[in-house]
Amino acid sequence: MTWLMWSPFVANVILAAAGPRLARTLPPRAAVRLVPLAMLAVALGVGFVLAVLGVFVVAQFPPIAVLAHWSPAALRADQPVPALAGVAGTVILLVLLGAALLRAARGGSDLVRAAVACRRLGPDADGLVVIDDDEPEAYAVPGLAGRIVVSTGMLNALGTDERHVLLAHEAAHLAGHHHVYIQLADLGAAANPLLRGTARSVRLAVERAADEAAAAEVGDRRLVARALARAGLAKAVARRRRQPQTRVVLAGADTSIMQRTTALLAPAPRPRRGLVAGLLLLTLVSVVGTGVTAHQTDDRLDRAATGATVAAGH
Repeated sequence: MTWLMWSPFVANVILAAAGPRLARTLPPRAAVRLVPLAMLAVALGVGFVLAVLGVFVVAQFPPIAVLAHWSPAALRADQPVPALAGVAGTVILLVLLGAALLRAARGGSDLVRAAVACRRLGPDADGLVVIDDDEPEAYAVPGLAGRIVVSTGMLNALGTDERHVLLAHEAAHLAGHHHVYIQLADLGAAANPLLRGTARSVRLAVERAADEAAAAEVGDRRLVARALARAGLAKAVARRRRQPQTRVVLAGADTSIMQRTTALLAPAPRPRRGLVAGLLLLTLVSVVGTGVTAHQTDDRLDRAATGATVAAGH
């Protein structure tokens, strides 16, 4: 098979190495949309090539070869890698496939629970639900309508303008369907463990995308940074109160908050057309490599069937 068969593996190595940096460097909105799709394309491409390697091993078993009218000798002659490598590829594929199916089932269950939670929260005005709780909490619950849940503890920790920032941030999560992209990134990482670091960076990009949306709505990046820092401080104080035996650095308890605050104190992200083009090219190479591998595999199986027919004629 041509080198294109191995292009998903090359794309996998590149994305595993550069994915976290890409997710941090790209404009957050672009990172949220493009990086998970690239992860899925690469994971599917690698999985497909592993499946092809397994097919050439399994197809040589006499019962299967007879049933499919393939020539085992022709398959062995056309086999792209040694049989041992094909067996190893099959085992790896089954393990990764099982992990991906479990993650997909867990993701589907999470979405169902979120939809049920939205229904139980009721039809509150503008999707906002305020709960009477001293713990400072704020989060978006995805669903057909979606809900923004904020505790009185969080509202009391913020000023009026900062509350506006908080609501704009959570509303951006719902409007951008960020939960879907997180699920896709986690699915890609489950199917390809080398991409776990990239999946973690997608979660940070999701938060940064919501920060940028809030900054665009209120028109003040410093206000958003201040609201983020104050919300993080309130959570750290509450955590210290619950667990007084643990040491907590209040303002910097969450590394991601520091990164997000730093980004907000800098100018708005500028377009990164070169990086976007590179990520799209990486995705395209993996997709094309998968397609070429599928076509060549079909040709090889056809030749194996022709070899079986010729052998039968003799």
